[in-house]
Amino acid sequence: MTEPAASRVAWAGNYLRVEVETWPDVGEYEVIRKHDAVGIVPVTPDGEVVLVRQFRPPVRDRLLEVPAGLLDIGGEDALTCAERELYEETGYHSGGAAFLGGTYLSPGFTDEYMHLFWTWTVAEPEGAPEDGIEVVRLPLHRAVTSAREGKVRNATSALALLLAAGVPALRDVAASPP
Repeated sequence: MTEPAASRVAWAGNYLRVEVETWPDVGEYEVIRKHDAVGIVPVTPDGEVVLVRQFRPPVRDRLLEVPAGLLDIGGEDALTCAERELYEETGYHSGGAAFLGGTYLSPGFTDEYMHLFWTWTVAEPEGAPEDGIEVVRLPLHRAVTSAREGKVRNATSALALLLAAGVPALRDVAASPP
């Protein structure tokens, strides 16, 4: 792995920091360092995906998303974090999550990596959703179609849904009905 010639912290907050790095042949480069994150595609026994709608201040809108969160608890692995976030945000328990894939969110300015999972859930929530979150259940095939049509505007949520459509155990559920 290549390292910069120099680096200094320009600003640090609760969840991220900005570093100014000096690179040969590039010059100064601003990099946002942030905790990695997780997202999970929860599918109920009847083939509905459990999504969340929440307000996102940077885009000044409420977005439809898969349950997700930051890996910000020391020692917690990505899978445990995804299952915890699912329960905290929606009240649904995971039936055992499996890895879908992962992606760097915007490698032009941040090192944040998103781990993506899918899981079967229990039929109904066993807890209350987190404050400010609206739980939305949609047939998985409808959510996948929305992602393909660009209607799911959170990129990692769209990617997670599209990856889930290729999971053998979900293919029939994710396919459009006859």
